[in-house]
Amino acid sequence: MAHSFASTKRTAAPRTLQLDSSAVVQARLELAACFQLAARRGFEEGICNHFSAVVPGHSDLFFVNPYGYAFSEITASRLVVCDFDGNVIDGDGEPEATAWYIHSQLHQSMPRVKAAFHTHMPNATALCLLEGPPLLWLGQSSLKFYGRTAVDEHYNGLALDTSEGDRIAEALGKADILFLKNHGVLVAGASIAEAWDDLYYLERAAEVQLKAMGSNRMLKPVPPEVAQRAYEQMRVVDPESARAHLASGLRELRRLGIAFDE
Repeated sequence: MAHSFASTKRTAAPRTLQLDSSAVVQARLELAACFQLAARRGFEEGICNHFSAVVPGHSDLFFVNPYGYAFSEITASRLVVCDFDGNVIDGDGEPEATAWYIHSQLHQSMPRVKAAFHTHMPNATALCLLEGPPLLWLGQSSLKFYGRTAVDEHYNGLALDTSEGDRIAEALGKADILFLKNHGVLVAGASIAEAWDDLYYLERAAEVQLKAMGSNRMLKPVPPEVAQRAYEQMRVVDPESARAHLASGLRELRRLGIAFDE
């Protein structure tokens, strides 16, 4: 199901880059940790899904996982750095084709998106297979995303050209979460930590919604005014909470001896 980008990979013109600053090193570690945490929680699908993050200090470059590796195999040094023209600037290998077309167009057209996580994680993706709105405002975890979601109703096959990447970016618009019908989800974050936090809670919200739907009992939605107030309360602390959540994940990986930082 995955497609190599090798057939369209270009050789970058030489350029002087500082890719060893403390901010760049930290971003590498955090993004690699997100892959490992996602693998441990069952968010990955073979070698097909992809996470990206803008390289600190280089708004025209982004980290992404190379083609052919499962999330559990991704470490800081295994990440590749790409530019928006399809060049691999640093690292061994190349991104999976749809990864490059989706993430390059997203980061190029939306500077606000510092991290973009695309998965076919089972519960959130299951909601993408249903008619109507995917996420319902039933439980507290779902209210974290109240007013922050968009839906792409028009599955168009694999993203194997820039026009499809542009179409997906346009479908995201001002939202942070894009449900790609018949496909999967895309989470756009202002930081790696916030993207991870949203990815985690999105899957949890989807899981409990599906359990409630499976009970065949009447669903009890939260009134809109309460949903809006809860959303506003959460957004005040979301950046701080996200940083703490990711820091907890890094401690978990180190405690388990998972060498994500190699």
